[in-house]
Amino acid sequence: MADVATKEWKILVAVDEGEESMHALSWCLKNVLLLLSLILVCGFGSGYLFSADMMVAMDKYSNDVAECVVEKAKKMCKDLHDVKVETRIEHGDPRDVICQMTEKLGADVLVMGSHGYGLIKRALLGSVSNHCAQNVQCPVLIVKKPKSTAANN
Repeated sequence: MADVATKEWKILVAVDEGEESMHALSWCLKNVLLLLSLILVCGFGSGYLFSADMMVAMDKYSNDVAECVVEKAKKMCKDLHDVKVETRIEHGDPRDVICQMTEKLGADVLVMGSHGYGLIKRALLGSVSNHCAQNVQCPVLIVKKPKSTAANN
């Protein structure tokens, strides 16, 4: 039992430009008490067939967005003194990038946000969180952003 208490847990949090991933990071920071090593992975896809000039412009835009996302996530973690925070920006299909990085980095837990797509959108767009939950070897925590209560009043 002593080994469990002294083990450094690696928790990989997948982040993107969506509010859902930042909510998942926020939830993780507030609720995961044994957190010792936090890895933020930002994965953006490109894989469409475009001209070379268009690909360069899209790659630059993706890099700029990824840098902004990582900076926002790092600001959320700035007050964590006893936690090692590491960041990675990867390119490719987010489903594949997150699964590969979870394995490569030896994550103990993967934390992700959920867009909460309905059946039709999920069928058309695919669910990154569902794909990762089915394909990674570690436990996956999918954090749903609460619906606004203002609409219910």
